[in-house]
Amino acid sequence: MTAGKKIVSQEQVMVLMEDVERLYGYDFTHYTKASLSRRLNQLCLLDNFASFAELRYRIVHDPDYLQRFVEKMTVNVTEMFRDPSFFAHLRHEILPKLGTSPFIRIWVAGCATGEEAYSLAILLQEAKLLHKSLIYATDINPTVLEQAKRAVIPMANLKSYVENYQLSGGKADFSSYYTANYNWVKLNSTLQERIVFASHNLVSDASFNAFQLILCRNVLIYFDTSLQAKVLSLFDESLETFGYLALGSQETLRFSVLASNYNQVGNEKIWRKIK
Repeated sequence: MTAGKKIVSQEQVMVLMEDVERLYGYDFTHYTKASLSRRLNQLCLLDNFASFAELRYRIVHDPDYLQRFVEKMTVNVTEMFRDPSFFAHLRHEILPKLGTSPFIRIWVAGCATGEEAYSLAILLQEAKLLHKSLIYATDINPTVLEQAKRAVIPMANLKSYVENYQLSGGKADFSSYYTANYNWVKLNSTLQERIVFASHNLVSDASFNAFQLILCRNVLIYFDTSLQAKVLSLFDESLETFGYLALGSQETLRFSVLASNYNQVGNEKIWRKIK
């Protein structure tokens, strides 16, 4: 397959997603068709499938290939302190309010390789709240979860992460949060200890706790309208009254049936549950 050539049509996308749901229980049928089509065609390019039939045969008859498939269908783009103004708002406005709670439970849904969860742990440590906090970081993709648990980040990413941290209001020497090791840095175990990484499927799994803060940033944009509504309802069930829900820069609660239960906080995509 050459770059730019489409192997998988829109109709074939849905045929394959129905196969995957029937055989393996993964439901991608309510992801946006454009995103799935783009990712499937990229997978064909990467793994040298010359036809849709080849790709479908491999997925249907090789369960070991499923992990590779899930990895490519899900969104795993993340970075530490991504959108520094968002983290500055958490640092200065949200965490001081959460700090009045005897214990703080936070859910990072769609955590990918964990950078956002570790960023939160650093904010909580600097606010002297980490000792009474627990961050649940979940994802559908087992490969990225294993990477997240290792708490290592590429040295090549460090410069931009430090810049993001400083723009978010961080004042500490960022090197105090990691140990350098050739091309990687290992984040401190004190940060790891307050994070629970676990598998959770936003499409099919239920609520599992009551949280004061839920972050799901830049995940809903890959879901169709009906799945967005379902996931927002899941978050609403999982969020305590007066808790906070944080979404991505292109996501909103404004048109949701739940909108009247929330007030937006400042200019960031953060809403407080009022009823």
